[in-house]
Amino acid sequence: MTKPSKTPWPTKDAMQQVYAKNLWGGSETPFYSGAGSHDAATVQLYLEAVISFFKSLENPPVVCDLGCGDFNVGKELVPYTKAYKAVDIVPELIAHNNNTFKSKQLTFDTLDLAKDPLPKGDCALLRQVLQHLSNAEIASIVNKLYAFKYVILTEHLPDQEFIPNTDLISGQGIRLKKQSGVDVLAAPFNFKVKAAKQLLSLPAPGAKGKLVTNLYTVF
Repeated sequence: MTKPSKTPWPTKDAMQQVYAKNLWGGSETPFYSGAGSHDAATVQLYLEAVISFFKSLENPPVVCDLGCGDFNVGKELVPYTKAYKAVDIVPELIAHNNNTFKSKQLTFDTLDLAKDPLPKGDCALLRQVLQHLSNAEIASIVNKLYAFKYVILTEHLPDQEFIPNTDLISGQGIRLKKQSGVDVLAAPFNFKVKAAKQLLSLPAPGAKGKLVTNLYTVF
């Protein structure tokens, strides 16, 4: 297990509150990662796109699910991987996932993506994770993504043209209220990639805006 950071985790506190108070809905379950993880049509189309990519590779990839949430989506991807390393910042959530989901190639760990070393793998998945984080945290994470060959990134974005990467305080909210969204290729992050391809763009379930999934080939 990765040794946790010794410095305070304001993002950890915020995300613990999200799950403790069911701020993303799902009051009937102990942990619920929101409509983006549970809307059947949204999840199915995402799974089809990602699984198709995994199958296109010469060998099943080692996948690092960075911000795995309640694992309603990730559990469907595990069979298509050589190894699946799922991490999240909320220890109670990871403990629950560890007790709930079992597979020989699946591991869970508690990590602060901005502060802790990331697990090693071929492909990083970040599905509606960066949108909740401050620019400083995103910048730290983006710098670590160069270790992966592929990055599959999903963000909740405005429907219309927008100014990217308006800063916010980490928590349950996202930049949509500021008419902004995360674009890692734009300033101040300027993520340098070999190739970029949009895999999916869907209306956000139960909300304004759209969920856009991009595949980045890093090297």
